[in-house]
Amino acid sequence: MSGSRYEAVIGLEVHAELKTDSKIFCSCSTRFGAEPNTQVCPVCTGMPGVLPVLNRKVVECAIKTGLALNCEIASFSKFDRKNYFYPDLPKAYQISQYDLPICRNGYIEIEVDGHTKRIGITRVHMEEDAGKLLHQGTITTTPYSLVDLNRSGVPLLEIVSDPDLRSPQEARMYMEKLRSILLFLGVSDCRMEEGSLRCDANVSVRVRGQQGLGTKTEIKNLNSFKSLERALEYEINRQIDLLEDGELVVQETRTWDESKQVTLSMRSKEEAQDYRYFPDPDLVPLVIDRQWVEEIRSTLPELPDAARRRLITEFGLPEYDAGVLTMTKDTLDFFDECMQYYHDPKTVSNWIMVELSRLLNQHNLELKEAKVKPVHLVDMLKMVDSGKISGKMAKTVFEEMFLTGKSPEAVVKEKGMVQISDESALEPVVARIIAENPRVVEDYRSGKEKAFAFFVGQVMKATRGQANPKMVNEILKRMLNQKDGSCG
Repeated sequence: MSGSRYEAVIGLEVHAELKTDSKIFCSCSTRFGAEPNTQVCPVCTGMPGVLPVLNRKVVECAIKTGLALNCEIASFSKFDRKNYFYPDLPKAYQISQYDLPICRNGYIEIEVDGHTKRIGITRVHMEEDAGKLLHQGTITTTPYSLVDLNRSGVPLLEIVSDPDLRSPQEARMYMEKLRSILLFLGVSDCRMEEGSLRCDANVSVRVRGQQGLGTKTEIKNLNSFKSLERALEYEINRQIDLLEDGELVVQETRTWDESKQVTLSMRSKEEAQDYRYFPDPDLVPLVIDRQWVEEIRSTLPELPDAARRRLITEFGLPEYDAGVLTMTKDTLDFFDECMQYYHDPKTVSNWIMVELSRLLNQHNLELKEAKVKPVHLVDMLKMVDSGKISGKMAKTVFEEMFLTGKSPEAVVKEKGMVQISDESALEPVVARIIAENPRVVEDYRSGKEKAFAFFVGQVMKATRGQANPKMVNEILKRMLNQKDGSCG
């Protein structure tokens, strides 16, 4: 952030699409990727005379999320109509919650510079999603837009934070933590690339030490952690530059242009009165029984913070490893299953964080979509421990397992990758290479360390990488350091 005498004040409004089979007020499917306008009915297309019916599963997901975010669960809440016109909003209003949301006054804790920082949650409320505009045409043809209403009526939770965030980095950490909680709960798949998790950021700047708030702008529909961080960095610096030049920050809604890496003005910022909220007359108020809340509380799974503490205390993992392994429930489950059969937590953690993460990113896959299973990794690590394959071979074996789902034994057999750990088989190879390179022998004996690495490389090349590296090192040192000066 340029201008160190300023600080940012940031609050996030996160929209999470709930993982239900049907929409919030009708029975239409919520499946992603269907042909446009094939998952619609009179209710979600806003036809006159239809009546919405609340999906009980949506309420359950909202309560579960509120409990996980340390919120108060309201005994009485209601739905309201949020009125605005947009082409993909067929009723010209959105059913949402205004003054009586289902959850309020919660918090999330994030780690900032080695300290725990509590970020308040103002509210969590239920609402329906709008449709989607599909923009067509190019600069050489007439542009136009088509409306797909498949997404109209898909259930959303809007999670609104207090303005407690002070940097783009804190905002990203908050968003990552919130995503991991939602994934552990199983209430959303949080696929940001599909729009099932997105956020709007409210940001202002003020002189450090000042108590009042500056004029805020809102950045709409940020759908990746990287975009969130970059958009906030740009907008904070833009506002600081305006203030330094003696100009005013205008309260407005802006959008993030990913290609230009700038925020752009969309419209003046709406206030609550602009939406003309009023209670939805077609939906009765929601009265929540406390027994139901406690029943849901009893079903809450282990959440990321508790899981992280367990990995540190039970398995002795570093805090960084524990944080990575608890980013998603699938990753934690993968690690926990490995631990049932293999008792080297750090080795398993390293393979998950490095090789498995690399392959998932390379092939754009979620862990649950990968073919490699915990038992495959465990069996492969046992093969390394027993000397059947080397650590270098293991990377090749693991990638083949990832791509095919085959066992490590099958991969090793198919590729002829068994490690040579027989001294009587390796000694002639080492002796021959030493005999063929007398000048390099002299370099080694005169103290040139690179000479030894040359010999190791030549032996591995001669054995097609199958020689046991530890054994090769031992044989080489013994032969090169013989007192009589011979190499045989």
